[in-house]
Amino acid sequence: MVRGSNREVGDLGGSISIRSDPFVEGFDMELAQPHARSVRLNGLATCLRLEEVYWNILSEIARLNRCSVNSVLSYVDREVHLRHGGVKNFSGLIRVVCVAHVLKTEELQLSKA
Repeated sequence: MVRGSNREVGDLGGSISIRSDPFVEGFDMELAQPHARSVRLNGLATCLRLEEVYWNILSEIARLNRCSVNSVLSYVDREVHLRHGGVKNFSGLIRVVCVAHVLKTEELQLSKA
């Protein structure tokens, strides 16, 4: 529960003070909405449900690689099978791949500064 301007949050263990608001200015709730899309993973048709923010990141990865989002997803699917024998939660893997991409991009930008 958020109270007042000091952003005090109550939970079962008492209340804590939030110093850095996780809702950035201008936060767009549409980015949190899940969207299912039909995709082809190495020729097999399937449906993948991800939040819009992840579809946006996948589009950026595809743009950087001059390929389609389906190509990026097929590459991840193929590589996880070759390197790790597969994965039980492909959607979760894609979310992690997207976060890792964003972190890597930020790290590269910081190293150039």
